[in-house]
Amino acid sequence: MVAIAYLGPPGTYAEIAALTYQSWLADVRHCTAILKPYPSIAQSLQAVADSKVDCAVVPVENSTEGSVTVTLDMLWQLDRLQIQHAIVLPIAHALLSYSTSLSDVRVVYSHPQALAQCQHWLEISLPQARLIPTASTIEAVSHLRDDSSSSAISSVRAAELHELPILARGINDYPDNCTRFWAVSRAPSRTGRLLSLAFITPDRPGSLVAPLAVFAERGLNLTRIESRPTKRSLGEYLFFVDLEGDMQDTSVRAALNALPVHTEVLKIFGNYDLLPTGSTRYTCSIQTC
Repeated sequence: MVAIAYLGPPGTYAEIAALTYQSWLADVRHCTAILKPYPSIAQSLQAVADSKVDCAVVPVENSTEGSVTVTLDMLWQLDRLQIQHAIVLPIAHALLSYSTSLSDVRVVYSHPQALAQCQHWLEISLPQARLIPTASTIEAVSHLRDDSSSSAISSVRAAELHELPILARGINDYPDNCTRFWAVSRAPSRTGRLLSLAFITPDRPGSLVAPLAVFAERGLNLTRIESRPTKRSLGEYLFFVDLEGDMQDTSVRAALNALPVHTEVLKIFGNYDLLPTGSTRYTCSIQTC
């Protein structure tokens, strides 16, 4: 039995991604998994580190709003966590409300990422509404029964679970909006088509050039690089890097062996694959506890 942590409660996009992973585990790995909701992304990952669950499915990057920084920061802070798979989930936001028309809506609740992903639509369709951030898109729906002039941006699944009316569908500004999630556990992750790592460079001029040259000289394709504060002192950064490559390949192994010379701290988060295209088709009974 595999226990999967996610940002809850049921109805969040993280739950939909966790259900996708649960179905893949049943279909491909032939193992049973249960879902365990946690109040935050940080607590989901901490539960894995503390061996309270086997893995966590957490968001890492949205196609329109960029990285989910709490996921990156926690992965850096917690030792032994390894990425097992990436899951790309299409995101289609809906406006849930007991209001009968958009003109009656005075307040919109949702997670800051969802509000940002619908910013243009909100400016055009609900210029009169006040935007209030919540901890999750599902927490936003808890405010609806108190006031018919309030609304929430959440998923269609959330509307179905809570039997809430949908006032508008597909309100995200970009129709191809999607979020990349990582399935993270304590198990080793040493083979796959994708590799994620992070490092801190020495405090000297041009210190970032050297580790990047390690990849370039071996013909390795970087798909993302992003800086985050180390939280040790102002102006000091660590760098997250995603690249294409299998750690079993000679060129990748050579690059990883060369990196420590040019970095102060190096952490490899795993070598993994993207769940197959169409994996969101998987369906199975929802198990929560």
